[in-house]
Amino acid sequence: MNSELAKNEQTNKQLSADLIEKLKKIHLGGGEKKIADQHQKGKLTARERIQYLIDKESDFLEVGAWAGYGMYEADGGCPAGGVITGIGYIHGRQCVIVANDATVKAGAWFPITAKKNLRAQEIAIENRLPIIYLVDSAGVYLPMQDEVFPDKEHFGRIFRNNAQMSSLGIVQIAAIMGSCVAGGAYLPIMSDEAMIVEGTGSIFLAGSYLVKAAIGEDVDNETLGGATTHCEISGVTDNKYPNDQECLAAIRRIIDKMGHVPKAGFDRAAPVPPKENPQELYGLFPSDRVKPYDMREIIKRLVDNSEFDEYKELYGKSLLCGLARIDGWAVGIIANQRTMVKTKKGEMQMGGVIYSDSADKAARFIMNCNQKRIPLVFLQDVTGFMVGSRSEQGGIIKDGAKMVNAMANSVVPKFTVVVGNSYGAGNYAMCGRAYDPRLMVAWPSAQLAVMSGASAAKTLLQIQLAALKAKGKEITPEEEKKMFETIKTQYDNQLSPYYAAARLWIDAVIDPLETRKILSMGIEAANHAPIEKRYNVGVIQT
Repeated sequence: MNSELAKNEQTNKQLSADLIEKLKKIHLGGGEKKIADQHQKGKLTARERIQYLIDKESDFLEVGAWAGYGMYEADGGCPAGGVITGIGYIHGRQCVIVANDATVKAGAWFPITAKKNLRAQEIAIENRLPIIYLVDSAGVYLPMQDEVFPDKEHFGRIFRNNAQMSSLGIVQIAAIMGSCVAGGAYLPIMSDEAMIVEGTGSIFLAGSYLVKAAIGEDVDNETLGGATTHCEISGVTDNKYPNDQECLAAIRRIIDKMGHVPKAGFDRAAPVPPKENPQELYGLFPSDRVKPYDMREIIKRLVDNSEFDEYKELYGKSLLCGLARIDGWAVGIIANQRTMVKTKKGEMQMGGVIYSDSADKAARFIMNCNQKRIPLVFLQDVTGFMVGSRSEQGGIIKDGAKMVNAMANSVVPKFTVVVGNSYGAGNYAMCGRAYDPRLMVAWPSAQLAVMSGASAAKTLLQIQLAALKAKGKEITPEEEKKMFETIKTQYDNQLSPYYAAARLWIDAVIDPLETRKILSMGIEAANHAPIEKRYNVGVIQT
């Protein structure tokens, strides 16, 4: 291994090691003491409930593990947004699972908690997957109620989605395994099945203290909304169970007997591992983000048998387009190429930039994949569209719009992996969050922003210097350098994939070696939803 590869490998392996250590801390939720408190009450933790519910030795694709990361520190933090969500297998069937983490502020809803719950419901709706709610929440986090309660994408949207999913025939099962109060009480009861655990589960619109304050009635919570009340008197819940384990086993039995529905019919052959060693991804991806590399070598370590059939290989070389298989699934891949490439006219093109010919090629490829019902995978390492007089005169805006139009109107499912840069309009054209990828994940090497830290800092510095000079202030070179570093540091923090994942701009930060598995599980989920729309790109200038 040459020195450059060794340096890359060391850097990228360290990034993945840091990722694992951070995840370990997140997985502790509210901490070991809070976990012990759960066990003392005879309850499993949210993560233990999920592991008990899903098939043994099966994978759980967690979505939003980083939600709330570095946010709400003044309020004690909110690891994983106080709720665990993802796709798991129950009797071999994929289901979306939502489990409140009572070790984090008693499962209270922060703003990011609501956003994460809505993301889980979106995944269930898009992919027509059953969804299971493991409810254990104290309700809205009152100090932030104005950021959780009244807006369109706040808490109430969840119940609207309950109703919408019911009308779509998407199965919803809820288990009340702890507190379930106020407006949150509607979630399990708007589900198809509602079960409750004796002694720990309770559901009511108002707890005993509020009832006393509101109408003067003295009543304990168990009488007010415990398992006996709701299974034997009110009929609000369907069945009660003596403990978490029995309740989870009952959910498994329900899923086991569910009928099957039509699927999208995406093609899948017998999976074949890549011929090229995936471990080499660490060495191939450059630690210096301005260094060129050949994206084809990355693709060869992600796709079956390392086979990639390129589309228009000799045209529009700053984007790679082609067909391959990932874990057996047929996919169309669109990837940024970060090498310097030579056009037929003998011109050199910068890597990571989308040119007119590349945008035109990608638009046509997207149309072809829609025609053939082939899911799309975007591998992002993009600095944006090419700028300058030659590009503008060549119609870069028109060709870029053509690509965005084709991508945005795609009816086959889209999946996005950010391996490096994801800047500006390049993020949009390569299927950023605003364009509804079924899953969007990032490697630890990723950066997401309008532009790079250095470019942004230079731009912002010039604005600040102009403002100071207008006031008659002279800045020394040393002061200017210090201002630049301060601006760049602040901007670089916002470039981090963890910053993006904390706000659910992406679904997960993943080890590069997990890419194949996650894409495969995502396509498997998408295959549950038949394509009902006809592909129509609208008005595109040719």
